[in-house]
Amino acid sequence: MHDCSKSIQAFFLLTVFATVFLGTPVWARDYETKSQKDGGLMIADATLARPVGAVATVTGFALFVVSSPFAALGGNTQESWDSLVASPATYTFKRPLGHFDCEPEPNIKEKGNR
Repeated sequence: MHDCSKSIQAFFLLTVFATVFLGTPVWARDYETKSQKDGGLMIADATLARPVGAVATVTGFALFVVSSPFAALGGNTQESWDSLVASPATYTFKRPLGHFDCEPEPNIKEKGNR
């Protein structure tokens, strides 16, 4: 009787794991790009995110100036510029108003492509 209950438990656990792991692709949905015309998002973007992005760009530039000698010694000046200045500037000034999910195209070069 004891061996039978272990078999039932093992079968139950196997069934649960198979259902969870094999059923995951069924739960996935395609991402649809929709035009975001929500006025609340645009207001929040214009009053909160853009000023914070501008401050982040200026702060990143100051940090870049301070860290540029060390970045030059390490050979990663372009990566430092992209991370500290270009990314916040792109997010602040090139992103459409109210679109928080836009990913800027990375300018960072791959290490193998130098």
